[in-house]
Amino acid sequence: MILGVSINEILTLTSILFFIGVYGFITRKNLISILISLELILNSSIINFVVINKYLYPELLQGMVYSIFIIAVAAAETALAVAIIINIYRRTGSVEVNETETMKH
Repeated sequence: MILGVSINEILTLTSILFFIGVYGFITRKNLISILISLELILNSSIINFVVINKYLYPELLQGMVYSIFIIAVAAAETALAVAIIINIYRRTGSVEVNETETMKH
């Protein structure tokens, strides 16, 4: 349906983006980097919803509707996470994951 691009190429690209996000989520120690990796994971799933919907059912908009819901949830999650990260930074002066253990006291 997209001229010059096959579904395999798009799904390969989104799989690479997904696994880059998973790698970043697992290996990073900075909370901002972890949040960016999580957003990369969500965005790759959004692209998958739209592409699979476009190729399987071009007349239906269900993939796009699910994508809008995922974007709304991701925006709410990002706003909440940034608020928590700012609070952690005010208390500890750092946004490293290791520093969040001091919040337990």
